[in-house]
Amino acid sequence: MAAASNLRVSGDGRARCGWVGTDPEYERYHDDEWGYPLHGDRELFEKLSLEAFQSGLSWITILRRRDSFRAAFADFSPDIVAAFNDEDVEVLMNNSGIIRNRSKVLATIANARITKEFVENDPGALDRLIWSFAPERAKESPRSRPASLAELPSQTTDSMALSATLRKLGYRFIGPTTSYALMQSAGLVDDHLSGCWRSGAD
Repeated sequence: MAAASNLRVSGDGRARCGWVGTDPEYERYHDDEWGYPLHGDRELFEKLSLEAFQSGLSWITILRRRDSFRAAFADFSPDIVAAFNDEDVEVLMNNSGIIRNRSKVLATIANARITKEFVENDPGALDRLIWSFAPERAKESPRSRPASLAELPSQTTDSMALSATLRKLGYRFIGPTTSYALMQSAGLVDDHLSGCWRSGAD
């Protein structure tokens, strides 16, 4: 089992990965989303977009604004966001409910246009592409659990390959570290620590 500093026992008596801290929204995200397989072109475009906005910030900052992000970006419909124009950009830049970073706003719109074109005649194409980078060990058999937060990588050869492929398609703000965060969030990898209640029988 991981050292005590790597796990945190919450008020409900459950041990959780130490990065969760005490925030209820972080607990919910950890319990219900992080590490669960996520599929769907729109769903993965949303996660890709939010991970890009998270770059340089804490994930809880994004979670607390996720409803505002969804409202501002039309529930991350690639078709709708792809049609955003300069006027829409200025509206977004005046929206205090989101992260008002012009480069990230423009990247999200550009990424929506790429996604729309990519899946237009092949629904599920983004889903299949991203999931093709799930580690083989995760597809075939469970890997041994990390025992400490220090064992969690910030990037892997798989995330570097995913990043390179997406960037070749024209996607922005999707480096290897962001790609690995996406893989964790969307369940391509399951990095719940040994001893965490979400790690099953470990």
